Amino acid sequence: MPRSAPNDPQAGVDATDHAMLELLARDARITNQRLAQRVGIAPSTALARLRSLRERGVIRGFHAEVDLAALGRPLQALIAVRLAVHARDQIDDFTSAVRRLPGVLMVFHLTGVTDYLVWVAAADAQDLREFVVDHLATHPSVSHAETSLIYEHRRGPGIWGAADPA
Repeated sequence: MPRSAPNDPQAGVDATDHAMLELLARDARITNQRLAQRVGIAPSTALARLRSLRERGVIRGFHAEVDLAALGRPLQALIAVRLAVHARDQIDDFTSAVRRLPGVLMVFHLTGVTDYLVWVAAADAQDLREFVVDHLATHPSVSHAETSLIYEHRRGPGIWGAADPA
Protein backbone atom coordinates (compact mmCIF):
# COMPACT_ATOMS: atom_id res chain seq x y z
CA MET A 1 0.00 0.00 0.00
CA PRO A 2 1.48 3.40 -0.98
CA ARG A 3 2.41 5.74 1.81
CA SER A 4 0.50 8.99 2.20
CA ALA A 5 2.10 12.40 2.09
CA PRO A 6 2.04 14.31 5.42
CA ASN A 7 -0.88 16.54 4.32
CA ASP A 8 -2.64 13.88 2.25
CA PRO A 9 -6.40 14.07 2.90
CA GLN A 10 -6.67 10.30 2.45
CA ALA A 11 -4.26 9.63 5.32
CA GLY A 12 -6.25 7.68 7.86
CA VAL A 13 -9.14 6.82 5.50
CA ASP A 14 -10.04 3.32 6.63
CA ALA A 15 -12.53 0.69 5.45
CA THR A 16 -15.39 2.28 7.42
CA ASP A 17 -14.69 5.68 5.84
CA HIS A 18 -14.59 4.04 2.40
CA ALA A 19 -17.94 2.35 3.07
CA MET A 20 -19.43 5.67 4.17
CA LEU A 21 -18.05 7.44 1.08
CA GLU A 22 -19.47 4.77 -1.22
CA LEU A 23 -22.92 5.15 0.34
CA LEU A 24 -22.73 8.95 0.12
CA ALA A 25 -21.64 8.75 -3.53
CA ARG A 26 -24.81 6.75 -4.25
CA ASP A 27 -27.09 9.00 -2.18
CA ALA A 28 -25.72 12.15 -0.56
CA ARG A 29 -29.10 12.67 1.14
CA ILE A 30 -28.84 9.50 3.22
CA THR A 31 -29.60 10.28 6.84
CA ASN A 32 -26.82 10.05 9.38
CA GLN A 33 -28.85 7.42 11.23
CA ARG A 34 -29.16 5.24 8.11
CA LEU A 35 -25.52 5.78 7.16
CA ALA A 36 -24.38 4.70 10.62
CA GLN A 37 -26.66 1.68 10.53
CA ARG A 38 -25.43 0.60 7.07
CA VAL A 39 -21.74 0.70 8.09
CA GLY A 40 -22.31 -0.70 11.59
CA ILE A 41 -21.28 2.24 13.78
CA ALA A 42 -23.02 4.58 16.20
CA PRO A 43 -24.65 7.70 14.71
CA SER A 44 -22.37 9.94 16.79
CA THR A 45 -19.34 8.11 15.37
CA ALA A 46 -20.68 8.49 11.82
CA LEU A 47 -21.20 12.21 12.37
CA ALA A 48 -17.67 12.64 13.75
CA ARG A 49 -16.20 10.69 10.84
CA LEU A 50 -18.15 12.77 8.30
CA ARG A 51 -16.98 15.97 9.96
CA SER A 52 -13.37 14.72 9.81
CA LEU A 53 -13.69 13.72 6.15
CA ARG A 54 -15.02 17.21 5.30
CA GLU A 55 -12.34 18.99 7.34
CA ARG A 56 -9.58 16.98 5.65
CA GLY A 57 -10.99 17.72 2.20
CA VAL A 58 -11.85 14.11 1.37
CA ILE A 59 -15.49 15.21 1.02
CA ARG A 60 -15.47 18.48 -0.89
CA GLY A 61 -19.20 18.99 -1.18
CA PHE A 62 -22.62 17.52 -1.75
CA HIS A 63 -24.35 18.15 -5.05
CA ALA A 64 -27.75 17.77 -6.64
CA GLU A 65 -27.98 16.25 -10.11
CA VAL A 66 -30.23 18.69 -11.94
CA ASP A 67 -32.20 18.08 -15.14
CA LEU A 68 -30.78 20.92 -17.24
CA ALA A 69 -33.54 20.59 -19.84
CA ALA A 70 -36.09 21.40 -17.12
CA LEU A 71 -34.18 24.66 -16.60
CA GLY A 72 -34.27 25.59 -20.28
CA ARG A 73 -30.73 24.38 -21.09
CA PRO A 74 -31.22 21.06 -22.88
CA LEU A 75 -28.20 21.33 -25.20
CA GLN A 76 -24.87 20.28 -23.70
CA ALA A 77 -21.46 20.36 -25.30
CA LEU A 78 -17.79 19.77 -24.61
CA ILE A 79 -15.60 22.46 -26.09
CA ALA A 80 -11.95 21.59 -26.66
CA VAL A 81 -9.80 24.70 -26.27
CA ARG A 82 -6.16 25.24 -27.20
CA LEU A 83 -4.34 28.28 -25.90
CA ALA A 84 -2.01 30.34 -28.06
CA VAL A 85 0.46 30.97 -25.25
CA HIS A 86 1.12 28.88 -22.17
CA ALA A 87 2.33 31.59 -19.80
CA ARG A 88 1.24 30.99 -16.20
CA ASP A 89 -0.65 34.30 -15.92
CA GLN A 90 -2.61 33.64 -19.14
CA ILE A 91 -3.49 30.11 -18.01
CA ASP A 92 -4.68 31.42 -14.64
CA ASP A 93 -6.63 34.29 -16.24
CA PHE A 94 -8.30 32.02 -18.78
CA THR A 95 -9.22 29.42 -16.17
CA SER A 96 -10.65 32.05 -13.86
CA ALA A 97 -12.61 33.78 -16.63
CA VAL A 98 -14.13 30.59 -18.04
CA ARG A 99 -15.18 29.28 -14.63
CA ARG A 100 -17.29 32.42 -14.10
CA LEU A 101 -19.22 32.21 -17.40
CA PRO A 102 -22.93 31.39 -17.23
CA GLY A 103 -23.68 27.95 -18.61
CA VAL A 104 -20.29 26.46 -17.72
CA LEU A 105 -20.79 23.23 -15.80
CA MET A 106 -17.17 22.17 -15.48
CA VAL A 107 -13.71 23.11 -16.70
CA PHE A 108 -11.00 20.49 -17.20
CA HIS A 109 -7.35 21.59 -17.62
CA LEU A 110 -5.56 18.86 -19.58
CA THR A 111 -2.25 17.70 -20.95
CA GLY A 112 -1.79 16.99 -24.65
CA VAL A 113 -3.02 18.83 -27.72
CA THR A 114 -6.15 20.12 -26.00
CA ASP A 115 -5.48 22.46 -23.11
CA TYR A 116 -9.05 22.60 -21.77
CA LEU A 117 -12.36 20.86 -22.06
CA VAL A 118 -15.23 23.15 -21.14
CA TRP A 119 -18.55 21.43 -20.41
CA VAL A 120 -21.43 23.81 -21.07
CA ALA A 121 -25.22 23.77 -21.10
CA ALA A 122 -27.08 26.01 -23.54
CA ALA A 123 -30.67 26.84 -24.41
CA ASP A 124 -30.24 25.95 -28.09
CA ALA A 125 -27.71 25.88 -30.95
CA GLN A 126 -27.74 29.67 -31.32
CA ASP A 127 -27.09 30.14 -27.60
CA LEU A 128 -24.19 27.69 -27.81
CA ARG A 129 -22.80 29.46 -30.89
CA GLU A 130 -22.93 32.81 -29.12
CA PHE A 131 -21.18 31.36 -26.08
CA VAL A 132 -18.34 29.99 -28.22
CA VAL A 133 -17.97 33.14 -30.33
CA ASP A 134 -18.37 35.66 -27.50
CA HIS A 135 -16.29 33.91 -24.85
CA LEU A 136 -13.90 31.42 -26.43
CA ALA A 137 -13.15 31.95 -30.13
CA THR A 138 -12.55 35.66 -29.59
CA HIS A 139 -10.64 35.33 -26.31
CA PRO A 140 -7.09 36.66 -26.76
CA SER A 141 -5.50 33.57 -25.17
CA VAL A 142 -7.38 31.06 -27.35
CA SER A 143 -5.90 29.78 -30.62
CA HIS A 144 -8.55 27.12 -31.34
CA ALA A 145 -11.93 25.98 -30.04
CA GLU A 146 -13.77 22.88 -31.25
CA THR A 147 -17.27 22.05 -30.07
CA SER A 148 -18.70 18.54 -29.70
CA LEU A 149 -22.37 18.14 -28.86
CA ILE A 150 -23.27 15.70 -26.11
CA TYR A 151 -26.09 13.40 -27.17
CA GLU A 152 -26.33 11.68 -23.82
CA HIS A 153 -24.32 11.21 -20.66
CA ARG A 154 -24.71 8.72 -17.85
CA ARG A 155 -23.02 8.49 -14.51
CA GLY A 156 -20.60 5.60 -14.08
CA PRO A 157 -20.16 3.42 -11.02
CA GLY A 158 -17.50 5.65 -9.48
CA ILE A 159 -14.18 4.51 -8.08
CA TRP A 160 -15.68 1.54 -6.27
CA GLY A 161 -17.07 -0.10 -9.39
CA ALA A 162 -19.92 -1.74 -7.51
CA ALA A 163 -22.24 1.24 -7.06
CA ASP A 164 -25.43 1.23 -9.12
CA PRO A 165 -24.95 4.04 -11.69
CA ALA A 166 -27.90 6.41 -11.71
